[in-house]
Parts: sequence; C-alpha cells; structure tokens
Amino acid sequence: MIVRTKRWNIPNFSTWGVPFYYIYFTRFSELLFHKPEEGFILSLLATLLSPLRWIISKLVESYYKRVLPIEKYGMVPDHSIFEAMTSSLISKLPEKFYDMMEEGKIILKKSKTFEFCEDGIIVEDKSMPIKADLVIFATGFKGDQKLRDIFTSPWLRNIVTGSLDSTVPLYRECIHPQIPQMAIIGYSESLSNLHTSEMGARWLAYFLDGGFRLPGIRVMEKDIKEWEKYKKRYNHENYRRSSISLIHIWYNDQLCRDMGCNPKRKKGLLAELFLPYGPTDYEGMGKV
Repeated sequence: MIVRTKRWNIPNFSTWGVPFYYIYFTRFSELLFHKPEEGFILSLLATLLSPLRWIISKLVESYYKRVLPIEKYGMVPDHSIFEAMTSSLISKLPEKFYDMMEEGKIILKKSKTFEFCEDGIIVEDKSMPIKADLVIFATGFKGDQKLRDIFTSPWLRNIVTGSLDSTVPLYRECIHPQIPQMAIIGYSESLSNLHTSEMGARWLAYFLDGGFRLPGIRVMEKDIKEWEKYKKRYNHENYRRSSISLIHIWYNDQLCRDMGCNPKRKKGLLAELFLPYGPTDYEGMGKV
C-alpha cells in the first residue's frame, strides 16, 4: 500500500467505547463551533466552549495513538483529528488491518509519487521496482473538474466552481445562484454522506413540487458567503471540499425550515441536546 498522505484512519468510530456520534454529532457538540448566521449568543457560547473542543480533540487523538501502532509505523498524521473531522478526511480501517501489517500481509510504502514500469511500479527514492500483478487506484476524485466538464460554455465553466480562494458557490450545498436550473446532490462531504445527500434530495423534491421558492440571487450569494466563512475558519486548506460534518444538524435545520418542518425532531430537551441525529429522525418529512 502506497501512502501519499498520512490520514487519520481508525478501526471504528468510537473512543473508549463511546461512539463518535455522541461526541461529534449532537446539538450540544455543535454548540462548540461557530456556525453560519448563528447570532450573538451562539457565537459567544462557541468562543467560551472552544477550550472544551480542543480538549476533546486531544483526548480522541491520544486514544487512537494508544490503541493503534501508528507511531511504530510512522503513520501519525501531520494534522489533528479535529482538522480531519472538519474536512471529512477520516475513514474507517478494514478489520484487523494492523494485525495483517504485523504478519507482513500488508506492507506500507510512503511516497508522494510513483510511476509504472514493466514489472510494476517505482516509488520515489527507489531504483528497484515493486513487482505488482494488479494496481488499484484509491486516490479519490476531483469534484470541481467534474462540475466544469458538464458545460461547454466557457462562462459557465468559469463560474460553476467559483474561484480558487472561495468555496464552490452552492446555495444549501445544492443550487448555484446563477445556474438555478441545475441542482447538485452530494457535493457536500460529511461522515454520513448518504444521510446528507438524502436530505438534499428531499429538499430539492419539495422545491420542485412547489413547496417553496428560492430567494433572490443576492440573498443566496450572501448565504453562501456565510457558509464559506465557517468552512475557512475550520477547514483551512480543505475548505473547497465543502465539508459540513460537524454542523450537519444545523444544516439540516435550514432545510427543514425551508420545507416548513419543525427542525427539532427529538422528544425532550435532554434528548434534543445530547442524542445524535440520524436518518430516522427525519422520517416522513418533506412531503407537499
């Protein structure tokens, strides 16, 4: 396995037996972050709780450094697990991954580049090839390029993904203000991609059925700027990935309000604050 960039790849989404969903995907956890159009009280609360956010991140990091041999194999990422969470650059390892490394069934090679040769591949700083019968590419994809390739018009190709110093300009992570005839489902990243995409699809279906009207272009562009501010605050170099992982409840609340649904889906204040939100919480909503 050729490792180009070290990432936080973990065996399961839990820490000390506590599922990630209870740590990062509740309304209380979202109070630790600044959010688009949050208002003074929530902004002040996020500032006051920022030390708690840092402590949780460091505790989670220390746990995985203890239970995984990532230091032994030189696989500790250069970025924090908090940065990985805010840009969805985190994934679940296959079962017994590091056990198979210990047995020599998986061998890691750290290399930024590689090239093919007759017998296999050559990694950087090595003259001898790694013999290979089969090479599997697991290098992701460029969503920006996919959007641009839809169009032949130079003007549309230029505006659809915005500039390099801005996020992809999608209102509700779905509709481009200047191309309202086109909707994009699934561009925003989260640790529950299907959940996020389904909510966007429900919102879009409700809109197409006449459930609500889009605001004006300037209003949509202003809303996009607010979300861009959040992404740049926490995602740093990865803000163009449009990750909404850690405030996906806040995002879903906006979709609910657009569809005229109550965004509070739990029974009772404690459940609303401390229980994670999932697909079943939104069952039956979004019908015209």
